[in-house]
Amino acid sequence: MDLPQKFTFNPKEGIDNPALVISEDAEPDPGPAPRLCVLKRAPNESFGFHLRLETGCRGHIVQNVEPWSVAEYRGLQDGDRLLAVNGEFVGEASHHRVTQKIQVCGTQLCLLVLSGSDYEQVVSEGRDLRHLTRAHLGEGCARPRLCHITRDPRSGLGLSITPIQGKKGPYSVKVARGGAAERSGVREGDWLLWINGTRTSELAYSALRNMMKKCGIHVTVLVIDTESERAFVRCRHPILPSMAVTHNLPHRPSTLHLEQGPGGYGFLLREEKMRSGRLSHVLRDIDAGSPAEAAGMRDGDTLLAVNAEPVEALEHEEIVLRVRRSGQRVALTTIRPKGADFYFKLGLSPLLFCDDILPEEEPEDCAPAPPAAPPDEPLVQAPAHLPCPRLCVLERGGSGFGFHLGGIPPDPGTFISQVAAGGPGEKVGLFEGDVVVEVNGMNVEEEYLEDVVALVKKGGESLKMLVVERWGYELLKKSGMPIRPGVITQSTQVRQKLTHAESHKHNQNGRSNNAEDIEN
Repeated sequence: MDLPQKFTFNPKEGIDNPALVISEDAEPDPGPAPRLCVLKRAPNESFGFHLRLETGCRGHIVQNVEPWSVAEYRGLQDGDRLLAVNGEFVGEASHHRVTQKIQVCGTQLCLLVLSGSDYEQVVSEGRDLRHLTRAHLGEGCARPRLCHITRDPRSGLGLSITPIQGKKGPYSVKVARGGAAERSGVREGDWLLWINGTRTSELAYSALRNMMKKCGIHVTVLVIDTESERAFVRCRHPILPSMAVTHNLPHRPSTLHLEQGPGGYGFLLREEKMRSGRLSHVLRDIDAGSPAEAAGMRDGDTLLAVNAEPVEALEHEEIVLRVRRSGQRVALTTIRPKGADFYFKLGLSPLLFCDDILPEEEPEDCAPAPPAAPPDEPLVQAPAHLPCPRLCVLERGGSGFGFHLGGIPPDPGTFISQVAAGGPGEKVGLFEGDVVVEVNGMNVEEEYLEDVVALVKKGGESLKMLVVERWGYELLKKSGMPIRPGVITQSTQVRQKLTHAESHKHNQNGRSNNAEDIEN
């Protein structure tokens, strides 16, 4: 009988049994990870790639990456699928909307992408693309905030700035409780990254203090909380104003819908050089009684987009050609001269935070049907794509309702300025930019921000809000159509589609359906 082999132990070499292998458990394969491509171009240079949709393929596909371009240099490849633009998930956005975001982003663009094969693998495994995008920075990472602060006559701006030891910038912010800065979205302990279009990393503390003293009545700042700033730095992700959530930004663009009359649209478009030196496309010589005047056009307005296509960077002749090609109807997005100057000084496009100028096509069954006309009365033809107001039913969570309200002083009116990821607001389908029409059955269209906030707090642990996209709100108001719920949402489900009779009853009573109706 063979005796068992005797094994010896050498501290330097370990056990001399070749059959015994000690190894650590292998880490599970996390699967494909997205890549961050940071593109920075010169003012008159393109990024050097195209974006397309392809029949039978999912996602927004990068195509025709030009040799020696900014895109190629930063690692963008043909076939890449786009997940996020400047930190915002675009997997469910329309192709037109994504293209517009890129067009108005300025000279710097951050794209989060997957290769075509990795994208197909992720989708086939049933992984959540939105979750994959969030995980790149971390689930708790919040977007920066672009806050417009109006100085209080008695208490000033309500913030003080402290340099972080060992750093030229950014700077830490302290806010006065209830002061102008806090009311405008700045929070205690935020890092100040940018002020009136200038990065604080380029400013010494003395220069920053002088800038604050000379800012006058208003100042616009880009801030972010400490933990989120660390997450961006860890991922080497730039923090840009174009990826910010906005608070109290003034001078909002508006879209005018014109129908050509016998004498045309009734305005002239001119290319003019402003006092700042920039060239702008300006609307002039508006004829009395013309379609342009009827739509609300004002002399001196700056033209930003034609049929939701940005035209700020186009030549004058190209813009005129686009208007002519539009035929009998055209949609012009404009801004007042004061607003154009405001955004120019910040170095931002006025279209940057106006996703709602490009209406998304709603499903036909989502829009409430127009009322039937009496036999002798002609039926007024409704627009082809109607907006879909939403009655959102929320229950307060551990951190509140999960959204922030905003307004544009000094005018009344309230909109959703920020929606917390994973919060009750996101779950019921609230979106940034939604106009708040009713709160708990009370119409708030002519109420000021402070009064609407008080009304929300008064409701306690539950809340019902009637909201609609801004483009839809403007369309409904212009057409004289009532704003009534097209759907009721609770959690992530559409609980009930209103029939026309129910919507009409809601409009007559001026109140939303009660909680029992929503539950059943």
